[in-house]
Amino acid sequence: MANTSNRTLRLLSLLQTHRYWPGDELADRLGVSVRTLRRDIDRLRELGYPVEAQRGVAGGYQLAAGAVLPPLVIDDEEAVALAVGLQAAAEGPVEGIAEASVRVLAKVVQVMPPRLRRRVDALRAMTVRTDWGGSAGSGVDPDELTVVALACRDAEQLRFSYTAADGRHADRHVEPHRLVCLGRRWYLVAYDLGRHDWRTFRLDRLAVPQGVGIRFGSRALPAADAAAFVRAGLTTMPRPYRVEAVVDAPAATVRGRIGRWSTVEEVDAGSCRVRMTADSLDWPMMALGSVRADFHVVGPPELLDRIGEWGDRFLRAAREVREAREAREAREAREARG
Repeated sequence: MANTSNRTLRLLSLLQTHRYWPGDELADRLGVSVRTLRRDIDRLRELGYPVEAQRGVAGGYQLAAGAVLPPLVIDDEEAVALAVGLQAAAEGPVEGIAEASVRVLAKVVQVMPPRLRRRVDALRAMTVRTDWGGSAGSGVDPDELTVVALACRDAEQLRFSYTAADGRHADRHVEPHRLVCLGRRWYLVAYDLGRHDWRTFRLDRLAVPQGVGIRFGSRALPAADAAAFVRAGLTTMPRPYRVEAVVDAPAATVRGRIGRWSTVEEVDAGSCRVRMTADSLDWPMMALGSVRADFHVVGPPELLDRIGEWGDRFLRAAREVREAREAREAREAREARG
């Protein structure tokens, strides 16, 4: 049975590496007869793999698209590439991808042998990360992210050190519920066993998470879902800046671009009012700019000053580009005249 199972995995790996395999060649690679190969193909089909066969002298086999995604077999190089790619997706959230990336990363890391983990760690250490407007220190360690994700999945109690917004440090003991990626940050929604209530924890303020080996039963979350719970907490959290602007674009268009981080209210068919709170003015300024429409700042006055500073900087850069282009065109015109 062990030899049959190993051969089946080897067959699956070969089918995934080539679009089409002639039957005789595939049997030779496996060291079996064509008849045994057919039985192995039937076994894969029973497991849900859509293997198509072409009959005849030049017949062969290939994997086809199926109704569901069956388990995949990957080699060492592919496993390392997958883990590094998932970590990059988790650290640089893209809407609809980051949370799924963490779930898959947790599954991959759990079964990855130490020799491959060392390669992943080395690649990560030699990779330069970029941060578009993130606050200093807002990065989340992928290893810690994975530990928390596994604890959520396995319903295992978790301990960690946490730094609150006012700088106070405390050890927390929680029942982790879900990870939520919102905006540029990761949040853990958990039931705090020390405070006997639901809490939201920013993962960049969380350190040394460790599962304690104690499982727990499910509790009713006081919100529609974990994302709604985090959003509700953020709306009541004091932030230094409350931004308001009127954008010359339809409300639906603006919601599609920045609605995840702001409140958008329709003014008329061609304009809307945008409100958002922020720790820094840089992010609201970039969000308003990303709408690609004219806008009028209602407040705060500091945002007008910041836009003026950035505008002057961009105007100087544009003037340098224009002057360089005019100088090049003049030089080319002189050369053309001989």
